[in-house]
Amino acid sequence: MNRTIIIEQTIAFVKDSLKGAESGHDWWHIERVWKTAINLASTEKADLLIVELAALLHDIADPKFHNGDEEIGPATAVTFLKSIDLEDDVIFHVEQIIRNMSWKSSLGKINFRSKELEIVQDADRLDAIGAIGLARAFTYGGYKNRELYNPEIPPNLSMTKEEYKKSTAPTINHFYEKLLLLKDKMNTESGKIRAEERHRFMEKFLEQFYAEWNGEK
Repeated sequence: MNRTIIIEQTIAFVKDSLKGAESGHDWWHIERVWKTAINLASTEKADLLIVELAALLHDIADPKFHNGDEEIGPATAVTFLKSIDLEDDVIFHVEQIIRNMSWKSSLGKINFRSKELEIVQDADRLDAIGAIGLARAFTYGGYKNRELYNPEIPPNLSMTKEEYKKSTAPTINHFYEKLLLLKDKMNTESGKIRAEERHRFMEKFLEQFYAEWNGEK
């Protein structure tokens, strides 16, 4: 099948599947990650089709919106890719990227690595930091009815995978438990450069946040 048709069919499937999704994990999140992944891949030796498919399908059924079910995302992606008659090796590679790229996956045992995974992981992590990442964090916090900040609840800097999945901590804690850690977890050189600027933006935001919280500004 023509590569362009494969991507077009995948985009149509993702858009339809994510109708009404929480706005930090909707089609626009997918599109940003997809475009960023293509850009990052331009300076890396990688299979662009696998990069694009994994970027487009990585959040097709995010576990946190499906009662923590970590199988539904990979299974949904595999079912779709089989329906458009892709080769087994391509399907397997995309499935493994989806299984192993998330932050919570990094808190457990990682069973798969590839350059394509590194690229899509960087693209997804970049969307979790900076101005958009900040907006997404508070959007999800509001969706889950979490406190903005509570100085009596300190961040947990040594969470296990299960503790992370069950956390109901204030949104500000999420900066310390994940977002501020992502800069040093980037895989590609291009990803590292982009992460530096987005990281500084978050640090400046937190400085302003605490000053306003304490009535200093």
